[in-house]
Amino acid sequence: MADPGMSVTPYWELTFDADGDVDGPERDRLVAQVTDHGVRDLIVFAHGWNNDRSGATALYRRFFAPGPKLVPRARLGYVGVIWPSMRFSDEPIPDFPRSVAAAEAEAAPRPALDKDTRRALLVAFPSRTTVVGRLARLLDERPDGTAGLTEFGRLVRLLVDGERRLGAADTEEEGEPAVFAQDPATACEEFAEALAALHSAGSTARFSVPNPWDGAKELLRQATYYTMKRRAGTVGERGLGPLVGRLADAAPGVRVHLVGHSFGGRLVAFALRGLPAGVRAVKSVTLLQGAFSHYAFAARLPHEPGRAGVLKDLQRRIDGPLVCCHSRFDSALGTLYPLASRLCGDDRSCVGGEIAAVLGPEWGALGHDGVQAVPGTARLDLAAALSGALPESGCVNVDAAAVVRRGGPPAGAHSDIVHPELLRVVLAAGRIA
Repeated sequence: MADPGMSVTPYWELTFDADGDVDGPERDRLVAQVTDHGVRDLIVFAHGWNNDRSGATALYRRFFAPGPKLVPRARLGYVGVIWPSMRFSDEPIPDFPRSVAAAEAEAAPRPALDKDTRRALLVAFPSRTTVVGRLARLLDERPDGTAGLTEFGRLVRLLVDGERRLGAADTEEEGEPAVFAQDPATACEEFAEALAALHSAGSTARFSVPNPWDGAKELLRQATYYTMKRRAGTVGERGLGPLVGRLADAAPGVRVHLVGHSFGGRLVAFALRGLPAGVRAVKSVTLLQGAFSHYAFAARLPHEPGRAGVLKDLQRRIDGPLVCCHSRFDSALGTLYPLASRLCGDDRSCVGGEIAAVLGPEWGALGHDGVQAVPGTARLDLAAALSGALPESGCVNVDAAAVVRRGGPPAGAHSDIVHPELLRVVLAAGRIA
């Protein structure tokens, strides 16, 4: 139960596999001990990526650390969710300090698919060893012409085949995203343009045409993210939701507060679908840079009134508010997410900050502009949310750009979430005093 390196206590971890099955001894330990420790409010946090326990635990250690001082009299318990996702090694770890050596290494030439990312891909897709090897060779060799890019796209589809069509839709209208369906050469060109715009933001105009191979790695990244997105929904609905129901039966006085970062936000949101009927133990849900559609909770899509989000009205299963923290500095969600959801086709001008406007709001993400098309949704800045203005129920968008603002391309501030202010939002959402 207690990790000697953890910043808070009591703390438990829950490990889920890709199908949502939870580690039995860990589950039983939590259910048996939470009452013994006198816990009244249990904060359950799901990471957005990390393919090993140590990385996820390090995130939880840093995020939870201010808790005891912020609410010294609260009877808090903490849970860290471990689920099988991955990250590319060129993505930042939330708020981890970078050494001078690390900064110099980033500036030096790196292989297109370094050994750490290859290892992460093999952990995430253990039956695709040969495919990962061939993808790495193509990224290193960058053959001329479209034949190599076409082959690369075929291998990307093969890598995620069997998982990509199951449970990844956020709205009833979604089909297979263009990241899989569009011509790979065109897709790589679009990603190369977007990445070039992100890297040159604020500088002088560009006159050279980016090499489409510069976008090939992003095509691979987005394809693997789509798989992680599906897994997050599965783990939430089949794993965490039923577990919260079991906990409510065993410890009816415990108030549960769900928190998720990136695809971990999708995980805790889909846990609402998996809650047994009548369970009202979830007292708040806080999404930190949620990487799924901003229409997921809508009962009616503005551009398609006959269709809805797959989580329509499920915020009503929360005995408290659904709080969505978002930031305009999150370029992973403001630029790359909508581009991966629907590539630009014939409009070659939709790069950088213009992408969301060109593609239209139907491709936006929660972590970029908050919950959309849900009547009555409140909108606050971070200062207002922390001053006592946070509603006690319904959807609430909190502009967290005051603190969620650091990070370079391609992700921007997507992982800049380890701030006392964001933990204070979680505590305020749950009315934890």
